[in-house]
Amino acid sequence: MSRKEFDASRMRRMKRVAARYGLTILTADKVKVLGQPGGHAVREDATFKIVYGDVPKPFSASLDEVESYLDALEAGEE
Repeated sequence: MSRKEFDASRMRRMKRVAARYGLTILTADKVKVLGQPGGHAVREDATFKIVYGDVPKPFSASLDEVESYLDALEAGEE
């Protein structure tokens, strides 16, 4: 497995992409403590509004889903 496939590396790469679009990736650390997988959400910096990952519940997007959302954003599909 190469380093670029580690979750920490993926997250750093996604945060750089998100920053280009004025977005921040948030992670629910508290959920991890309770034994459930921690989810993610994408927030718009200008308005602090969650634009992805809050339906059906807060921090419901997985790392793969956030990556797909950012890929679609870069491709001009969003």
